[in-house]
Amino acid sequence: MNLFSGILYNFKGLWLGIRTPRLLLLGFLRFAVVAILTVAVSGLILTKHADILALLWQQPESPWIVWAWHVASWLLSLMLMGISAVAAYLLAQVLFAVFIMDLMSRITERLVTGKTTAPPHVSIVNQMGFLVRQELPRNIIPVLLTLIIMVLAWFTPLGPVLTAIGPMVAAIFLAWDNTDLIPARNLEPFGQRFKALGKSPLFHLGFGLPFLIPVLNLVFLSFAPVGATLYQLDRMKRAASSTPSGE
Repeated sequence: MNLFSGILYNFKGLWLGIRTPRLLLLGFLRFAVVAILTVAVSGLILTKHADILALLWQQPESPWIVWAWHVASWLLSLMLMGISAVAAYLLAQVLFAVFIMDLMSRITERLVTGKTTAPPHVSIVNQMGFLVRQELPRNIIPVLLTLIIMVLAWFTPLGPVLTAIGPMVAAIFLAWDNTDLIPARNLEPFGQRFKALGKSPLFHLGFGLPFLIPVLNLVFLSFAPVGATLYQLDRMKRAASSTPSGE
C-alpha cells in the first residue's frame, strides 16, 4: 500500500458512506458532535482572550508599539482557536465519536462480508471499554508529537522543514485512529498495533492527507471509519489468501 492507495481508500469510504443511509446518518452525527463541541469550547476559551492577553502583555500607550500588541492579540486568538479545536476533537473522540466510529466500522464490515469480527468470548460492553481506553493513547501520542515538533520548529534552524513535518505526523496518526478500529475491537495488544502502523506510514499519510484540508477535513473525518474498514478488510483478505491452505 502506497500514498495513493491511502488517498483512494479515504475517497472510497466517503462515497460508500454517502450512498448508505445508516452510514450517512452516523457520519453527519459525528460531524455535528465535533462541530458543536468545537464551537462550545472555542467560545469558552475565546471569552478569556482579553484576560489572557492582559496577563501576557498590557496594551502599550505608545502608538509606535501598539501595532505589535495588535499583532500579538491576533496571533493569540489563532493559537487559542487551535487549542480549542484540538481540545474539542479529543473530548468528542473519547466521549462520543469512538462509539460512532466503531458502529460505522461494524456496519461497513457487515455490508462487505455479511458479519462483524470480534472475540466471541468478550461482551460488547468490554469491547467498547477497551476501545475507549485505546482512544486515549491514540490521540495523546499524535498531539504530543505535534507539539514537540512545533516547539522544535520555533527554536531550531530546521523550522521550515519541521513546520511541514508536523501536519504530516498528525495526518498519519489521525488515519491510524480509524484503521486501528478493527484490530482494537479484536483486542490486539497496543504494541502490536503500533508496530503495524510503522510498517505502513505512506499509506496512512495518504489516508490522512484529506484531513489537512480546512473545513472539508471535518467531512472526511466523519466518514473515515468507512474507508479505514474497507482497507482493513482488504488487508485481512490478502493475508488469508497468502497463507498456505495446509496451515
